[in-house]
Amino acid sequence: MTTVTDPPQQESFRLSMLLNDTRYRGYTFQFIALVLLIMFMAFLGWNLMRNLSLLGQDISYRFLGEPAGYDINQTPIEYNNQMSHMRASVVGVLNTLIVAFLGCVTATILGVLAGVARLSKNWVVAKLMAVYVEIFRNVPVLIWILIIFFIMTAALPAPRAFRGEDPDASMLLGAFAFTNRGVYIPKPVWEAGSMFVVMVFIASLIGVFAYRRYATRLLYQTGKLLPMGWPSLAILVAPSVLVYFLLGSPISLEYPELTGFNFKGGIQIRGSLIALWFALAIYTGAFIAENVRAGIQSVSKGQSEASAALGLRPRRIMSLVILPQALRVVIPPVISQYLNLTKNSSLAIAVGYMDVTGTLGGITLNQTGRAIESVLLLMLFYLVISLSISAAMNAYNNAMKLKER
Repeated sequence: MTTVTDPPQQESFRLSMLLNDTRYRGYTFQFIALVLLIMFMAFLGWNLMRNLSLLGQDISYRFLGEPAGYDINQTPIEYNNQMSHMRASVVGVLNTLIVAFLGCVTATILGVLAGVARLSKNWVVAKLMAVYVEIFRNVPVLIWILIIFFIMTAALPAPRAFRGEDPDASMLLGAFAFTNRGVYIPKPVWEAGSMFVVMVFIASLIGVFAYRRYATRLLYQTGKLLPMGWPSLAILVAPSVLVYFLLGSPISLEYPELTGFNFKGGIQIRGSLIALWFALAIYTGAFIAENVRAGIQSVSKGQSEASAALGLRPRRIMSLVILPQALRVVIPPVISQYLNLTKNSSLAIAVGYMDVTGTLGGITLNQTGRAIESVLLLMLFYLVISLSISAAMNAYNNAMKLKER
C-alpha cells in the first residue's frame, strides 16, 4: 500500500529574509552599496554646484564654439587658429588616437619578438633581449621620450644641409628626408577611382586573414599543411596592383622638395610625434615581452616535444602550437599595457606634441578658464577610449579561449 505525501509548501516571503536568507542577502548588500554610491555622487554634484553658485559661476560648454586663437603644429585634419575650440579639441583627440594606435601596434611587434627571443637557445640573443627589457622597463617613460626627442633634434641635420653643403645629408631613395624638424615622406594624391583601389586592398586584407584561418583550421583537422607566405602575399598585392593599373594609376605621390629653408610638399612627421611614438612603443614593448615570455613558459614542454616528434620545424612549432596556447595567458596583461600606453600619451606636452591634453586640457583650459568643463571632457575621452580598447581586446580574448567540447 502506497501513501501519497503532499508537496512541500513554499515558504512565504518575509522582510527578515533579506538579511537572514542566503538567497537574498547578497542582493540586499549590493542594493545598499549601490544606493550609498548614488547618494555619495549626488552629494558631490550638489556640493560642486553650490560652490560654483557662491562664486558666481556655472557649468557651460558654450566656450567650445568660440574661436580657439592658437595654432597646432601637427594637424591630421584641416585647422587654423580662427576655428573653434571644439575643432582644436578634435584635432587633439585625433593626434592622441594616432600615437596610441601606432604605439600599440609597434609595441606588440617589439614585445612578441623580444619575448620569443628571450627564450632563444642562442645565449647572445637571449641576453641582449634581457638587457633591453630590464633597461627600458626600469627607466621612466618620460626620460625615454626626452632622450629620443633630443636625438631627433640634435643628431639629425637641418633642412638646409640637403642643399649640398653637407655631403652626408641626402634624401633616402630621393623621397624620404630625415631632419631635425622631423621626417618628410611622400604624400599620396587621391584621384578619381582611387577609392576602388582602397576598397580592393581592404578586401584583399580580409582575404589574407580568411585564407590563413582556413589553412590553420585545415591543418588542425586533417594535418595538411598549406603554404602561408607566398599565397598571403599574392592575395594582398596582386588584386590591388591589377585594379591600380586597370584604372590608370589613380593614386600618385607628392614628394617633398626643399624650398627655401624648409621642405614643401609631402607629409611632415614631426620629431615630437616620432619621439613619443618610439618611446611609448619601446617602453611598453619591454613589458609585453615579459608577458609573452610568461605565456610561452606556461605551455608544457611536452607540447614542443610532441610537435618536434611529428616533424614540425621550430618556427612552425612556435607559430602553430606554442603561441596559440600562450595567448590565453598573454592577452589579459597586454590589455593593461595598451591602456597604460594610451594614458601615457598625455606626456606628449613634454616634447610639444599637441594631443588632447595639450589642446583641450592645456591651451583651451588656460584661455577660457573653464577648468571643470575641460577636465570633465578629458576624463570622458580617456574613459571612452579605455573602455573601447578593453571591450575589443576582451572580445578577442574570449575568441582565443580554449573551448571545451
